[in-house]
Order: sequence, then C-alpha cells, then structure tokens
Amino acid sequence: MTVGADLVWRLYGEPPERFTAARDRAVAEARARGDAAGAKEIAALRKPTIAAWLVNLLAIRRPELLADLAALAGEMRAAQRELRGAQLRELSAQRRRVVSSLVAEVRTLAGAAGVSTAKLPLNEVEDTLNAALSDEGIAASVRSGRLLRPVSYAGFGEVPRPRLRLVTAEPGAASEEDGPGRARPGETRTSRPRREEPKAGARRREAAREAEAAARRALERAEREALREREQADVDLAAAEDAERAAVAAIADLTERIAALQAERAEAEHEAGRRRLARRTAERAASAARRRHGDAAAALEAAGGTPGPFVEPAAPFADGGGRKAAARRGRADRGGATKAESGA
Repeated sequence: MTVGADLVWRLYGEPPERFTAARDRAVAEARARGDAAGAKEIAALRKPTIAAWLVNLLAIRRPELLADLAALAGEMRAAQRELRGAQLRELSAQRRRVVSSLVAEVRTLAGAAGVSTAKLPLNEVEDTLNAALSDEGIAASVRSGRLLRPVSYAGFGEVPRPRLRLVTAEPGAASEEDGPGRARPGETRTSRPRREEPKAGARRREAAREAEAAARRALERAEREALREREQADVDLAAAEDAERAAVAAIADLTERIAALQAERAEAEHEAGRRRLARRTAERAASAARRRHGDAAAALEAAGGTPGPFVEPAAPFADGGGRKAAARRGRADRGGATKAESGA
C-alpha cells in the first residue's frame, strides 16, 4: 500500500461534510508529487456515515479505549464458553458501563471536532460497539479507523457447548458406555429398547442451542432498548431539574424586588405624610400672615396712608374660597393705590 496510515487516519478523522474536500486535496498533492498510484488509491477512499465517523474517532483519537473493549470481549467469550454464569453477569454489567463511557467519549470528541452534538446518531454508535464486543471481525474493522457505515449484531458471542458428563447406570438401566451393538448380560439385542438415532439427538441439541441463543438475543435487545430509555429519561430529568431551579431562582428574585419596592413605597408614604404636615403648617402660617397684613393695611388706610400693592403668590390653596379672598384683597390693594395716585 503506497498511502500511509497517517494520511488515511487524517482523512477519516475529518467530519463527513469535510471528507470529500480533504480527500480531493490529498489526491491533488499526490499527483503533484508524481505519485499516480497513491492518488488513485486515495481517490478510492469512500466517505463514512456520521455514525461510522464517530466510531473512527475512537480508533484514531483513543485507541487505548478500544483495546480495553477488545480485552473485555475476550473475557466475555471465555466466560460464555465455560458457562460461568455469575462471571458472565458481572461482565455484562461491565459491558454496559464500558459502552456507555465510550458513547460519552464519542460525544466529547465530536464536540472537539466542531460538530454539533445535538442530533448525533449515538444509538448506531452503541450498536456498533456492542457488535465489536460480539464479533472479532467487526472489532478488527472498528479498530482500523476506516469504518464506512455502522454495524449491528443480533446476539453475543459463540453458542455455548453443553458440558458432557458420565452418568453412572442404575441397576437395570443401560450404561452410556454400552455401544449400540452391545447388550447387557442376560439381555438380547432384540429385547433392548431401540436407541434413538445419533443424528436426531444432535438435531434436538442444536435446536435447543438455537432457541437459547435466540432468547438471549431478544433479552439483550430488550436490555439495550431499556438502557437507551433510561439514559434519555436521565437527560429529561436533568433538564426538568434545571428548569425547576431556574423558576425557583426567578421567584426568589421577584420576591426580593417586591420586598425592595414595598420598602421604597413605605419610605415614600412616610415622606409624603411628613410633607403633608409641613404644608398644613405653612398654610396656617400663611393665613395668619394674611390676617395681620389685612389688619395693618386697614389701620394704615384709616390713618390716611396708602397701603402698598400686594400680589398673591401663585401657589395653590386648600380651597376655592381662599383663592377668591386673595383675589379680592389684590383688587382692593390695586384700587387703593389708584385712588392715592389720583389724589396726588
């Protein structure tokens, strides 16, 4: 192969929407170097789907995680072959944790590559990783970093072989060591029950193994679907909790603002009461001053003097009567001043 693995991984590490442009640039560079064979080989590289690209990112950026996945697959196949139920259950739980962590790492790698993580096909990534656990050929394709499309696997691992044991014959029963043509003492061949054909027994055992494998595949599919539903439910729960916390914080903020406004209102009401009292005091003082001025003007007029002109202020009064009285006093003052000028 004339194309280096580094170049291939660099191309398959590009997001699918940028793959074709990057491949075309690499082809042009190879042709510029005079490497026609390399250019042809690069041009033959096919663009992966988004799910396959996400799996390729794991092989390219985090190969050690896929190595751990391969080791776990080997342990699970060994436990299944030897029918170690307790260990197989423990490894199955570990498988779920490992696959979930790899899916989370895929999301992180996609975000680092500048791709939105809102609608990534993570279910297809999970199916591909489970398939890699179940099939060594798929695992090799995943580790190559050149996957073109996601894969899935209906079941897990090899079909377990039943363990055989020697059954000791009871008195009067046939031993497993008796051959098809051998009779026990005192028994003729024609008196022995006819043994079942070996092929028929093998077919029944094979059918039983296939039924067991099908039931196991159905359980695994149901478990994967339940796991996806659980993860989605956890995401929905986290979003609901965030929304609730935001609403509670908004209520607390509004409560603080209401308390502050109520305090401002109380202060304003207090200030308005204080100024109302000051206005009433000023009104009483103004009334007293007007009376004194009226008395002084009358006394001056009686003594033959001329009171000076007086202009009422434009400030409002408590009632219309006060304004009318002030207007009359103003006219009287202006009339007195006119008479005085005529006499002079």
